[in-house]
Amino acid sequence: MIQRLRFKFVLVNMGIVTILLCTILGLVFYFTSAQLEMESIRMMEDIASRPFQLDAPGEPGPDVRLPFFTLQVGPHGELMSADGGYYDLSDGDLLSGLVATAAASPQRLGVISEYELRYYRVDAPASQRLVFADISSERATLEGLRTTCLLIGGLSFFAFLWVSILLSKWAVRPVELAWKQQRRFVAAASHELKTPLTVIMTNAELLAAPELREEKREKSLSSILAMSRQMRGLIEQMLELARTDSPEAAALFRPVDLSRLVSQAVLPFESLFFERGLSLDAQVEEGIGVTGEETQLRRVVEILLDNAQKYAKPGGSAAVVLRRRGRGRCVLSVSDEGDPIPPEERRQIFQRFYRADPARSRDGSFGLGLSIAEGIVKQHRGRIWAESRDGRNIFSVELPCP
Repeated sequence: MIQRLRFKFVLVNMGIVTILLCTILGLVFYFTSAQLEMESIRMMEDIASRPFQLDAPGEPGPDVRLPFFTLQVGPHGELMSADGGYYDLSDGDLLSGLVATAAASPQRLGVISEYELRYYRVDAPASQRLVFADISSERATLEGLRTTCLLIGGLSFFAFLWVSILLSKWAVRPVELAWKQQRRFVAAASHELKTPLTVIMTNAELLAAPELREEKREKSLSSILAMSRQMRGLIEQMLELARTDSPEAAALFRPVDLSRLVSQAVLPFESLFFERGLSLDAQVEEGIGVTGEETQLRRVVEILLDNAQKYAKPGGSAAVVLRRRGRGRCVLSVSDEGDPIPPEERRQIFQRFYRADPARSRDGSFGLGLSIAEGIVKQHRGRIWAESRDGRNIFSVELPCP
């Protein structure tokens, strides 16, 4: 799929580039051709407007840029005179043929391709004046320009093709990353669901056995119920993760008193920390407000506190700190005393289904909590990160605040 996407990207990009190159080079060729033709015609009109050559014979006027000659034709088509220092005008048959060709055309302006001449005819009551100008240099110029345009167009095409191939790798990288993450997510979710499903099926088969004793039956039912609840918890977290990826959640944002929200979210965890022999300290600066969705922000605080109580060492302490940072930003930090998180794990800890301690896979921890928190924080235009220092693991969330 990624290769097809890259191919389509290059194909569309090169289609646009080809159209632009053809248009630009075509316009350059057209306007150059029109300019050369216009200069030639203007010169011929100027010559034709002067029936008597005032310049010295054989010397061009100031506006003459091309070789030319003029023919004076009588009322019956007979050649009366020929003038021009650029050509040998002694061949009467040739001149008569040119006169006949120019006279036969209904247009006053035309081209005799055989001799590479452009003519301009001025009709008078008793005569005609014909001006012939050489266009061989004009055609040579246009031929050279055509070759140059084709060369530039070809080189530009292949240069843009090479750039497009490189850009295609960069452009589809987010899609490729999302595709890989989706595949890993599906594989991990399938793995997490496989074990409880196996347990449920096994116990269901045992329940179907008529000789199963009552105590075994109750144990099997208890296992089925526990695994069902575990699967429900996983599915609920997956749905919650999907909601954090939805851009529609931003439409529900409204002013939230973050100080009050954090203080209220800490209260239910105090007894939980106490039961586990842990201490919990909260330092919340008053008057901090943000714009967001209150339920989601509360969920972030709960995820960080739940993470702290799971991974804090026995008898350790945890702390919740909310404070302002400069103008327009605030930082929520949840820290606990525990084994330091290695630097490589700090980069992976927010990945979906990642668990630093795989042994916690059966206690309701699916490795989705921090991913959910990260998604919520990004929706609120903030950032979340983890660090370890002074024997404590610290998870921090920075949010914009008025």
